[in-house]
Amino acid sequence: MPGIKTIVQNALRAGLAIPAFNVPYLPMIEPVIRAVADQDSFAMIESARLEWLKFEARGPDAVAEEFFRWYDPQHVRLHLDHIPVIDEDGQRVDFLATIREAIDLDYHSVMIDGSRLPLAENIAATRQVAELAHEAGVPCEAELGVILGHEAGPLPLYEELFASGQGFTKVDEARRFVAESGCDWLSVAIGNVHGAISQGYKDRKKISARLDIDHLRELSQAISIPLVLHGGSGIPQEYVLASFKNGIAKINIATEIRQAYESTLKSTGRIPDAQEAVYERTSWLIGEYLGLNGIHNILAQEVS
Repeated sequence: MPGIKTIVQNALRAGLAIPAFNVPYLPMIEPVIRAVADQDSFAMIESARLEWLKFEARGPDAVAEEFFRWYDPQHVRLHLDHIPVIDEDGQRVDFLATIREAIDLDYHSVMIDGSRLPLAENIAATRQVAELAHEAGVPCEAELGVILGHEAGPLPLYEELFASGQGFTKVDEARRFVAESGCDWLSVAIGNVHGAISQGYKDRKKISARLDIDHLRELSQAISIPLVLHGGSGIPQEYVLASFKNGIAKINIATEIRQAYESTLKSTGRIPDAQEAVYERTSWLIGEYLGLNGIHNILAQEVS
């Protein structure tokens, strides 16, 4: 298989997307990799800072150790998700130290999230990370726009947010951001929301978010790099599939498989049962919901 940057570019060219599965519990890694291989697909296993602090993934080193126990280079890569400059609790983060650690641990790609910063500061922070990553031959993902869900408490009324376009990634800002930051992939806000992680909300059914496909198309036409859809769980299938044809080349999925793991573990008390639930849900997501089974050969082509 080629490098992950080429794989994502191949997905964009083919009107497909790479599913990226978050693993807040280490035993989830093996069944997700097994499901991806059995579906003859390709995916990223990804871990975010909040999953080390608010769940049981422990840290980038623990995730990397477990990932490389089961690593299947024909079907998966390891991605560092959501390393914020300012986190969901409003605290400043030593983001460069964490990203350096992940690169040293052989993560295949990294993400800097400066979306809570003013535009110029987001560009500057992203440029620092992009330069660091590129020196190591690693692609850098960034985020522009407001994708709610990780903050404490309930979301504002979703229909009002969607109708107003509040927090959506602006086309002119995206054009400037990509040109000045040097990022390789851009996470955009087009109506998508993250799954809630705060106590009292993380077990609830996720909002059935919609996507503004016309706005996505404008973003994709304005900038040439692959776009990323965060908060992929729970979006009606027609919107997800339409997003793949309009610039989305990576889709993050967390709530769907996290809740499968948590609910099964709670009901049975057995990690193997919870792992099997993750395997079944991941297989369903790849094959039936996303339609991304059998795409391995399409993504494996080297660019001449």
